[in-house]
Amino acid sequence: MALRGVWQLQKLIVSYCDWGGSSRGIRAFMESHLPTFKEKNPQLEVVTELIRGQHPHLKGFYKNKNEKVICVKNLTPEEIVDYATRLRNSLGRKVVKLKTRHVTKHPSVQGTWTTEVKF
Repeated sequence: MALRGVWQLQKLIVSYCDWGGSSRGIRAFMESHLPTFKEKNPQLEVVTELIRGQHPHLKGFYKNKNEKVICVKNLTPEEIVDYATRLRNSLGRKVVKLKTRHVTKHPSVQGTWTTEVKF
């Protein structure tokens, strides 16, 4: 995703094994979908990395020095394209879990306001 017109994903590393069965989908992805993915995203540096004996994964490096790793073990090439697109579209921020549904600096003493009035 572009933040103020600048794509946040800088580099995408596609790691795979040339022998393992769990890398079958990513090898098909590299033959059929990866060239078109590179053409559609010229701002992105795409690197393939051969790692023998390991499950395949996609690793994205962002401008804010964060990285995200997604395991694509036993997935089809179409699913891998979806995950690569999600990495490209994300901002690279860490996921923050909210403690409550309602976030405020000054919580109400009486409770959260609702439209239903119970007498």
